[in-house]
Amino acid sequence: MSRRLKKVAERILSALGCPDETELSITIVGDRSIRRVNREYLAKDRPTNVISFSQQEGDCGLAPDMLGDVIISAETSAREAELGGMQPFERLCFLLMHGILHLCGYDHERSGETEAARMEKKEAEIFRILKKEGLLSPAGS
Repeated sequence: MSRRLKKVAERILSALGCPDETELSITIVGDRSIRRVNREYLAKDRPTNVISFSQQEGDCGLAPDMLGDVIISAETSAREAELGGMQPFERLCFLLMHGILHLCGYDHERSGETEAARMEKKEAEIFRILKKEGLLSPAGS
């Protein structure tokens, strides 16, 4: 699965116009681990589906090509897939895309309805690309 997820990440970055040299860290964890991260860094004592940490914010640009980190809970993702009638890999890819969009400056939480709508539109656009190119198919590409 890691090779398939890497292909999806590369396609998402490409669709967003990121340079080929862009680096991204993807970590898949369980609910207990993501809850710990959520509590420690975001002061929310509960598991969540995805958390992103940008490496482009602040004054110290450690590595200009390093976009950031995306942490996804496999357990939450699987539950959400089942509830939403999605394939588990498809939901995992959606959460990866959501996290990458946050790293690229999209925000649905703090910037109001206009920005939330902009992010949703971009999610739909990229998700259509991933589906069209067969990157979300159960067998993989």
